[in-house]
Amino acid sequence: MLLNRLWVGFLLTAIVFGTGKSLLSGDAAPLAAMTDALFSSSRQAFEIALGLTGTLAFWLGMLRIGEQSGMIGALTRALRPLLRRLMPAVPDGHPALNAVVMNLSANMLGLDNAATPLGIKAMQELQSLNPQPDTASDAQILFYVLNASSVTLFPLTILTFRAQMGAPYPADVLVPILLATFCSTFAGLLSVARMQGLRLADPVALGYLLGIVLLLAGLVVLLFQQGQSGLQARSALVSQVALLGLVAVFLTGALRTGVNAYESFLEGAKEGFTTAISIVPYLVAMLVALALLRASGLLETLSAGLRQAAAYVALDGRFVDALPTALIKPFSGSGARAMMLDTMRSFGVDSFAARLAAVIQGSTETTFYVLAVYFGAVGIRNVRHAVGCALLADGAGVLAAIFITYRFFG
Repeated sequence: MLLNRLWVGFLLTAIVFGTGKSLLSGDAAPLAAMTDALFSSSRQAFEIALGLTGTLAFWLGMLRIGEQSGMIGALTRALRPLLRRLMPAVPDGHPALNAVVMNLSANMLGLDNAATPLGIKAMQELQSLNPQPDTASDAQILFYVLNASSVTLFPLTILTFRAQMGAPYPADVLVPILLATFCSTFAGLLSVARMQGLRLADPVALGYLLGIVLLLAGLVVLLFQQGQSGLQARSALVSQVALLGLVAVFLTGALRTGVNAYESFLEGAKEGFTTAISIVPYLVAMLVALALLRASGLLETLSAGLRQAAAYVALDGRFVDALPTALIKPFSGSGARAMMLDTMRSFGVDSFAARLAAVIQGSTETTFYVLAVYFGAVGIRNVRHAVGCALLADGAGVLAAIFITYRFFG
């Protein structure tokens, strides 16, 4: 319902604003630009989706190898001790822990399509332990906030879009996304721990958290040790090594366990075509709406106002052009994806605004969509402090994305 209102609102607002602008100025150019945008953006949406097919097929094939070779299962086992401390009400060995870890693993690897059904399964397992079926339990709230804060290690979808849009080094945003999503997730975890009285000082939980912090701190030191000069090249190098390393780990795991890597790859790659085709209607719907908003002059007017406000308080206003992605992300993943693509098309895939939009896209999640799907799947009406903690994580992720992008690409 919310997405329907947003989409209809975008279209009608663009039409009203563009028509009014033409009538007041006596210039039919805005109307002509909007008419042209209807056709050109529809065609571009299909071309983008078609171009994604090969890349999606490759990565879904590789991830199927990782799943069948047990590499993703190893990640599940590695995370289980931490989740047992963060969800003390869930008994050790309960199926809910496995379902939660599998969902988080899918999110970490950027498997959007796989993460949602796994998340619903995890919420159903947690619901079986819930003494108040219409009220979210502490474990369900933590699980929701971790999803809403977007725990992402390999944002394959974003890198795929950047490659499709012609970025020379599509993975150069991987490290900024990793740092921003850590800030988002850490803020969400701290807020939930505060509300639920979780003991993050537990030796196991503290060990995990300190290990992650030290790892990221070491990465930052490595990247910045020679100053700002060459930072983008070093970040791109680390990102490319990480992606190629992921492929090597999956293939090595297949050899070690005797999995037929080729057959597994083909099995997963077949989903790439289906996935690419399935997003065509969503891309057409949102890119047409955004193209109309831009052609009508409304987005330019709003951006100019925000840039003036930023200049008034002595801020660099380049971040303004990426804010549409941040504003719609809590409501719609497909809408935010379209915003990101529109920014790439309008300003250039390697522009500051496009890179910032990509980092924002990778650092936060569709908070209200996840809320509706996950809690709705188990009939929960009282979500308690879930939304507040998730929005706090979103805010932290966006602010971190802006700061980090300025440091890397400013």
